[in-house]
Amino acid sequence: MATAQQERLAPAAQKLWRRLEGPGPLGAGAGYYLILGSTLALTAIGIMMVLSASSVESISLGDSPYTAALKQTLFGAVGVVGMFIISRINVRWLKRLAWPGIGATVVLLVLVQLIGKRVLGNRNWIDIAGFSLQPSEFAKLFLALWMATILNKKADLLGRWGHALVPVVPVGLGVAGLVIWGHDLGTTLVILLVVAAALFFGGIPTKIFAISGAVMAAGAIAFAVTSANRMCRIYEWLGQSNSTCTADGADFGYQVQNGLQGLASGGWLGVGLGQSRQKYNWIPEAQNDFIFSVLGEELGLFGTLLVLALFAVLAVAIFRVVVRQKELFPRILAGTIMAWLLGQAALNMAMVTGLMPVIGVPLPFISSGGSALVSCLCAVGVVLSLAREEMRPGRAARTKGTVKKAKRATPKKPTKRKATT
Repeated sequence: MATAQQERLAPAAQKLWRRLEGPGPLGAGAGYYLILGSTLALTAIGIMMVLSASSVESISLGDSPYTAALKQTLFGAVGVVGMFIISRINVRWLKRLAWPGIGATVVLLVLVQLIGKRVLGNRNWIDIAGFSLQPSEFAKLFLALWMATILNKKADLLGRWGHALVPVVPVGLGVAGLVIWGHDLGTTLVILLVVAAALFFGGIPTKIFAISGAVMAAGAIAFAVTSANRMCRIYEWLGQSNSTCTADGADFGYQVQNGLQGLASGGWLGVGLGQSRQKYNWIPEAQNDFIFSVLGEELGLFGTLLVLALFAVLAVAIFRVVVRQKELFPRILAGTIMAWLLGQAALNMAMVTGLMPVIGVPLPFISSGGSALVSCLCAVGVVLSLAREEMRPGRAARTKGTVKKAKRATPKKPTKRKATT
């Protein structure tokens, strides 16, 4: 019976896989526009929700209600321009930026801990030319690029422990260590996810991948255990009381409870855009980590499902690009970007809905934050460049076929014969 069921399921699974891969050049072109369309739609929704979620807090601080939204729009425009520029560049040329990029990232992460400013307990920002820059957001993209370059050079040696893990894992853990130095566990977990994704798409042996994954998981647990604040959030998530956490009267479940209340009060269609009640200082960081809660309250279940659908479209479209790559470098780079964007989105939604403890992870393209938005859009530009490359051979083949048909249709000139005597 089980064998018969497997035989019936196998063709269905193969059919689904073929649909995900897409049919030839048409699928490549469709993937390009699906990635572009879903990204721009998510960015537009993000700007709209930042305006709604931040307006009340901006007014209470004496600022214009459009302050945060205008900044988000400015960074969105910069990110979109960067995305289109990168999409026109051959991805293999980006290898030249791997070492300078990772070097600059490490330097900036060190400077953040020395001269950066602390916001809500995290030291992540550094002021440059009047703007606040968050180097840890760009670290995700440059780390993915650097690891893809290194693993591509060691393609024939990845079966050996030393070449598979060194220097990728030590550098990745070093970058994560610099980020956790600033007490940002959420970004640290995403960086560890980026490292794991690069090793996975690099095709290292399963045994090496499992052991390295266990080491990184142990490191993440150690990061959590060494902070009393993080442990209190975990206790609250598990529903356990702790005398140390309640000694100063702090309520570590306050943010999640109000976020869930906002989602629940939205119903099917929401209370209306701009009509959220939880954003009136009931949800801390309403325009950042918990913007999904405000979105659910104002746009309802249909609004949250729309965002989920856009992320699903983005996931399938990027996946189609990844599985089409024949070379190791673009496959690692695109696969790591896919894991980063979708993994971070899943972490944020799980955090807001109470499926995970609050760890401070923004929702890609939607949460307020210029550095995060620009880095995500530039990462999408890399995938768009690969999608454009897939479209070129199809057009070239069609053009070649047209030329051949034209040659066959052209009548041959009559050959001259010499007169015989």
